[in-house]
Amino acid sequence: MKIKSFLAKPFAHYIYKGVKKGMTTAVADQEAILKELLKIGKATEFGKEHHLQDINVHEEYVQAVPVRDYEQFKPYIEKIKEGKHNVLWKGLPIYLAKTSGTTSGVKYIPISKESIDNHINTARNALLCYIAESGNTNFTEGKMIFLSGSPELERIGGIPTGRLSGIVNHHVPSYLRANQLPSYETNCIEDWETKLDKIVAETINQDMTLISGIPPWAQMYFDRLQEKTGKKIKEIFPNFSVLVHGGVNFEPYRNKLMESIGGKVATIETFPASEGFMAFQDSQDAEGLLLNTNSGIFFEFIPAGEIFNANPTRLTLKDVKVGENYALIINNNAGLWGYNIGDTVKFVSTNPYRLVVTGRIKHFISAFGEHVIGEEVEHSLIKAAEEEGVHITEFTVAPMIAQGKGKSYHEWFIEFENRPSNLDRFAEKVNENLRKKNIYYDDLIAGNILLPLQIRPVKKHGFIDYMKSIGKLGGQNKVPRLSNDRNIATALEKYVE
Repeated sequence: MKIKSFLAKPFAHYIYKGVKKGMTTAVADQEAILKELLKIGKATEFGKEHHLQDINVHEEYVQAVPVRDYEQFKPYIEKIKEGKHNVLWKGLPIYLAKTSGTTSGVKYIPISKESIDNHINTARNALLCYIAESGNTNFTEGKMIFLSGSPELERIGGIPTGRLSGIVNHHVPSYLRANQLPSYETNCIEDWETKLDKIVAETINQDMTLISGIPPWAQMYFDRLQEKTGKKIKEIFPNFSVLVHGGVNFEPYRNKLMESIGGKVATIETFPASEGFMAFQDSQDAEGLLLNTNSGIFFEFIPAGEIFNANPTRLTLKDVKVGENYALIINNNAGLWGYNIGDTVKFVSTNPYRLVVTGRIKHFISAFGEHVIGEEVEHSLIKAAEEEGVHITEFTVAPMIAQGKGKSYHEWFIEFENRPSNLDRFAEKVNENLRKKNIYYDDLIAGNILLPLQIRPVKKHGFIDYMKSIGKLGGQNKVPRLSNDRNIATALEKYVE
């Protein structure tokens, strides 16, 4: 056994023991974090405006601090970008994470010296929990690749600013630097396809043991390797054993990724965001991701149906229920207060607190009152694909509202890896699955108000070409699963078969 794998096991068990202990103290830890946030936050501009010094319990906090999204937070962020101190948190942030958000365009999210550990240590803990549970330490001796954005940073208001993945790149522990690929120079390439070709060239002859990235971009990497060699990924990298993923639901991509890999690998799911590292897969055997309850973030949960209400119900961890859909609200030690990150989650367990991400608040279809969400369309498509032996490359859904005569319907743009032998039958299965999943959609179909969904096959690489056309190819960018308008659908018209 080599030195890194030898040392990894005791360290993994030490961290895993702490994670297991945290499962039993989650509610108390959350209460302690809120008190600590209020203690520090009361001296800031935000804290004085909202009288944080007078707050002792969550009920008082709810009355004093409204829920805000990025646009409503923006005036505070603009002051920070001008170099003003003590706006949302003490001093200045050590970074601004720049993200082309799916809900608010370009966003600048503060990261403080207190909050950076949340990003770094949670990623580490996900790997260490896997080691402790599985006993696999061999991957620590090989090469690891993190498909990420450029680590180059600019300065705004004197604050280093860049993509979160690029910021985190600067904090990779020294003992892993020698294992990390691609090179810094390659990582700095902005054009994704140029960068991908360089990554392939740098890794193709290496002993890759861990690969990490958003599933569609990991698939692109695998595709390029296969085009170059004609081999499955496990043939190219026989010691490849761990795939770390996050950013989008893995299930629509699983079959194709595993077929490309051509052998067994462990998968570790994570839930990172510029606003914080929310949750991670702590077990290969348990469903869902363990909520990060002791890492500087105080979580609130709003029943998804109330998110647009003037005064929605704001629950703390002790009040959540399994199976309910919640909008995720965070308060953290970088100065985000009552912040709506735009994601919806559903708990699959409260002992410990494990959840799954069900979609985006602003990604839904309710053009006809059906309020279909991401979790429902993904389930409906995956189930039909499994039954028909079909692999999906990418997809998105939009409403088609009839003009004049005719009836409206949902239009599904799907890029197939292998097209169904009978597309009409496949569409019927997806439609029936969605009817079973969403009673409002079922009522609209049964009442002959909506026609059954229609599928528009997208040509090979169509979604890649679309993302390239809008300047969002690669990195942390992803295609929205569904929209309540036709903007994406209209743009995709030129890429259909």
